[in-house]
Amino acid sequence: MSDRYDSAALVEFANGLLIAAGVDAPIARDVAEVLVEGDLLGHDTHGLALLPGYLGELEKGAMRGRGMPRVIAERSVVATWDGERLPGPWLVRQAVAWALPRAREHGMASVAIRRSHHIACLAAYLEPVARAGMMLLLSSSDPNAASVAPFGGTQPVFTPNPIAIGMPTSGDPVMIDVSASITTNGMSGRMKAAGQLGEHAWWLDAQGRPSKDPAVIFEQPPGTILPVGGLDAGHKGYGLALMIEALTGGLAGHGRADPAEGWGATVHLQIYDPAAFAGADAFARQLDWIVEACHQNQPADSARPVRLPGERGLARKRAQTDAGISLQTGIMPALMPWVEKLSVPLPHAA
Repeated sequence: MSDRYDSAALVEFANGLLIAAGVDAPIARDVAEVLVEGDLLGHDTHGLALLPGYLGELEKGAMRGRGMPRVIAERSVVATWDGERLPGPWLVRQAVAWALPRAREHGMASVAIRRSHHIACLAAYLEPVARAGMMLLLSSSDPNAASVAPFGGTQPVFTPNPIAIGMPTSGDPVMIDVSASITTNGMSGRMKAAGQLGEHAWWLDAQGRPSKDPAVIFEQPPGTILPVGGLDAGHKGYGLALMIEALTGGLAGHGRADPAEGWGATVHLQIYDPAAFAGADAFARQLDWIVEACHQNQPADSARPVRLPGERGLARKRAQTDAGISLQTGIMPALMPWVEKLSVPLPHAA
């Protein structure tokens, strides 16, 4: 790992690079904050590691740095937008801002976004909504790429198709961020570059043979990432991937049936207000009971007590907010060409 950096300084650094690359200031700020939030939570394949790719997309015009989404359809609590290839982190934050007051008034609200650019780490959007007592469900697919085969198949159809949910409790929120595949494209690429193998057969080669080597998905013809459940129970991840395709491409009306445009995302989010159902107190009573039951559960390994999803990420965020973020080794070297090209000063190590 590299030196530690103050999180606020990293936000200013990323913000400066994006503005220098031609991104409008409000959009740049949201993108920078979401990327650094990913690193704070420990999702270091989906934090600042994405910034060189974003800057490259801006340079070639595949990501737009200014503009507004186009409204495709809108009812009282439902909207469908065309993201016009704008940065995904900004679009998702705009959608949350649209949905949140409507969910407070009506109990729930939902936005589907077609033609967004990549939306980074899904977990990075959950905490503020959950701290406000609301529940955010967020999912994403990339119809322009494919690296995951349907269970029993050998040809890629899906992307890892992540889905995330933030649940309020009386303490820290529960924050789930999982993919329909065993691992992600980003982690596969990092492991390949480092010469690392998976702990188990997480991939199939193009002939459908199980492999621990991530390199198989970069070969021609390419292999695939196995769905969650792997060789034995991958029908579960396959079903999850299909559900996410319906929520994203299906509801947005744009997806894999359309011509590819390049790296991007189709997005669905829904916000629920527990107060509109059985009540906020009733919701908290149920969730708090579950949290306590999980924490008190006898662990199989006494050195590894049961924890809730998001618990380690939030603890890491608190620690890194105080001590600085320890960036993955390759992130700053990958940004150096952009630092030089855009004349943006490097942040000082903490």
